[in-house]
Amino acid sequence: MKELRGAVALLTGASRGIGPHIARALAKEGVHLALAARSLPELEAVAAEMRSLGVRAVALTADVGRPEACGQLGAAATAALGPIDLLVNNAGIETEGPFLSLGADAILGTVATNLSGALLLAREVLPGMLTRRRGHVVNVASIAGKKGAPFDAVYSATKAGLVEWTSAMRLELEGTGVSLSAICPGLVTGEGMFARFGQAPPRALGSCTPQEVASAVVDAIQQDLPEVIVNSSPLRPLLALAALSPRMGERILHLLGIPEFQRKKAGGESLPGADQPKKV
Repeated sequence: MKELRGAVALLTGASRGIGPHIARALAKEGVHLALAARSLPELEAVAAEMRSLGVRAVALTADVGRPEACGQLGAAATAALGPIDLLVNNAGIETEGPFLSLGADAILGTVATNLSGALLLAREVLPGMLTRRRGHVVNVASIAGKKGAPFDAVYSATKAGLVEWTSAMRLELEGTGVSLSAICPGLVTGEGMFARFGQAPPRALGSCTPQEVASAVVDAIQQDLPEVIVNSSPLRPLLALAALSPRMGERILHLLGIPEFQRKKAGGESLPGADQPKKV
């Protein structure tokens, strides 16, 4: 989909974090926007800003962690703006902390919002895209979906699921005119959970800005990119090495300071009886 002007996009998680940045980047390409989130006042403000950029934009409240809400959202977006050409699955929650400290509701809620909701929304809009032989689904995953982050194990699992589902569906839909992309940001500065943490990530790990993530979404659609890693430091060689040697992958994470950074971000907790952090 190289020509985006006039297309209609459904964007989840649009009220805060990187959501408004993605909305802005799409609006500047002339894309009309159905903006979805749970918080209506913030969502209305984003919709108003998008309309000031010259595109149609509507605010639709929805909790994509509820299966029935996904069907309702797809129908509402289509009724408001017409057939959906683009779906950007950006909604996500993080349940950080030691895995065993998380309750069943927290685990299931994270999976429902980050993974199941994305799949169910795609199931709603893909039939129309396939009929028109035009469409693109973008799944905003994370670098944690490429190499799991300790103390963010459930979040990592959901993002890994998004990455691999995207890969599988690209092959499944080959030749239909419809495609998918996964965006894998590193630690995002200025917005979201890492900004709230208030500490810079390990320098060797790198970071990215919300604007860079938003640009990656547009590039992925226009160039039909399978996967985009958004980060100031080149991570793909390290990820390739970690895939070849999982034990080396663990050592790389320690060299980058990720386990200790994640432990601090999660409040400094560790499992009872666990060894002290490795010194590498």
